[in-house]
Parts: sequence; C-alpha cells; structure tokens
Amino acid sequence: MRDDKENIIVRLTFEFSLKIISYSEELRALHKYEMASQIFRSGTSIGANIMEAQNVESKADFIHKFKISAKEADELKYWLKLCEASDFYPNPGEALHSELRSITLIISKIISSSKKG
Repeated sequence: MRDDKENIIVRLTFEFSLKIISYSEELRALHKYEMASQIFRSGTSIGANIMEAQNVESKADFIHKFKISAKEADELKYWLKLCEASDFYPNPGEALHSELRSITLIISKIISSSKKG
C-alpha cells in the first residue's frame, strides 16, 4: 500500500506531532510530568500509526491502524480538554483543538472510504 507521492494525512499528523511535543515540553517545564507524558504519547501516536499504515499487508490492517489513530485522537482530545478546564494547567489553545478536529475528520473519512472501496 506504500505510495511515495505526498500523503497529506502523513504530513499533517507529523506537523501536529511537532506541536504536541512543544506543548508537552511546556507542561514539563511547569513540572506537569504526568499530563505531559499522556499528551505526548497519545498526540504523537496518531501520526505514528498513520505512518505505520502506509506499509501494511492488507486493507484490514490499514483500517485497523487508522482506527487506532482515531482512538488516540479521542484520548488526546480528553487530555487537552482537561488542561483547558483546569486552573493548574496552561491552556493548549484553540489552534491545537482545531487542528485535532481537522485531523480526526480526515481519519474518519479515510476509514469510511477504505471500508467501501
């Protein structure tokens, strides 16, 4: 399934992961290690699973990797909402939420399209 032309979701999730790393480091600087680790793991896992999906052996495995990415995106959404609602954490900002929503919509569309075709 690997294709060497530009893959938009791979690029978007890679760039998003870099932003997640920055926010995680901001949390670590404030000694918020547990939350930083949760956000780092779920946020970077989205792109890691999508990258892994680029070299799968079957359509079912491709869909499975994207479903894992969708679950990680949901988990990240939870952690970001907690930070936003808490007085003890810096607000992640609307930009991260907005980018996560866009990525989630693309992932959902890829899953549904892959199931049909």
